[in-house]
Amino acid sequence: MKVHLADEAYPVHAFVASHEMIQLRVNGAEQSFSGEPEMPLLWYLRDILGLTGSKFGCGVGLCGACTVHVNGQATRSCVTAMRDVSGKEVTTVEGLEKNGWHPVQKAWMHINVPQCGYCQAGQIMQAVALLNSKKNPSDQEIDEAMSGNICRCGTYQRIRAAIKAAAGEMA
Repeated sequence: MKVHLADEAYPVHAFVASHEMIQLRVNGAEQSFSGEPEMPLLWYLRDILGLTGSKFGCGVGLCGACTVHVNGQATRSCVTAMRDVSGKEVTTVEGLEKNGWHPVQKAWMHINVPQCGYCQAGQIMQAVALLNSKKNPSDQEIDEAMSGNICRCGTYQRIRAAIKAAAGEMA
């Protein structure tokens, strides 16, 4: 099995060698990692913890499909090394709400935002970060905050509408 990171491929066993012990919290649970400290957080979440909501899109942090929160900030997990999350809190789309009913997730379902769905976990995580910092964002603020998240299906108008709906519920 090969794991792809940017333009290079690494065998999975390259990330399980014993290195420094990294302690972190993922979705509220204490975790330990003793593998390669340069391993991307995305691979740890998907391949070791089985949290597959965050997706591999571009591998260089430009598309946003891998977006998670690190200490509450939207972060591209494909370019974040495990050493960089030592001692930090990581939240994935699976950890927003136990039952999947975070106001942004509810708005996404109500407005039927997803088309193919591939980018949606990253879109949701970016939207939650926006609403945590700006309670009632304007269209321009939404567009600016979401500009680093690419939706290949072009559901941007529905994404904006869902963010506005969630903002109303969270107010």
